[in-house]
Amino acid sequence: MNIAGDTTLRIEKATLYQQVLTRLRDLIIEGELAAGERIDESALIEQLGVSRTPFREALRTLAAEGLVETRPARGTVVRALTAPEVRSMLELLAGLERMAGDWACQRADDATIAALVDLHDRMMAHYARRDRMPYYKLNQAFHTGLVAAAGNPALAEVHGNIQARLKRIRFVGHRLPQFWAEAVAEHAEMVRHLTARDGAALGETMSRHLTRTWDRVSEVVI
Repeated sequence: MNIAGDTTLRIEKATLYQQVLTRLRDLIIEGELAAGERIDESALIEQLGVSRTPFREALRTLAAEGLVETRPARGTVVRALTAPEVRSMLELLAGLERMAGDWACQRADDATIAALVDLHDRMMAHYARRDRMPYYKLNQAFHTGLVAAAGNPALAEVHGNIQARLKRIRFVGHRLPQFWAEAVAEHAEMVRHLTARDGAALGETMSRHLTRTWDRVSEVVI
């Protein structure tokens, strides 16, 4: 990543930990900080216009999420996932979201379902404008919210841990217009089943959505 002289990264407001964390996470998700790349702390701290303390706190959170790791003699690097790791995590997510979809239809109240539909509608508005990052973040929020609606904290914890590690991979899944269109169609199907409270159909659609995600990203990670 060539950041010399680039002031577009600078944080102009308060140098809060959460702002730094969000900015670094976005750089990883978008590939500006590539898998396997060493994080140049001094350069990024200067470009972001922040102090070392919130930057280091953000790195610790990213390490806990599995997005970066510390290596001897290299410092902090962006974690590179192998193809078997990605496939195994997507398979597990498919199973978790199958259960979550079924349980959410049984257990979620009307207000929760309405909130999920609203997330979907906002996603579609960003898709219509081809705003990829805002769409992606609402997409992640939709999946997290639907899993939470299943009412099983243990499932939500496992799902959250895996989803955090796959942030870059899930973003890559929308890199081609046809891939993105396919994912959008699958989400529309999810919302139809959710509003009908058809748990079996929603679970199957969510599982298929994750299985197809592997097809969309496999050539990138193999």
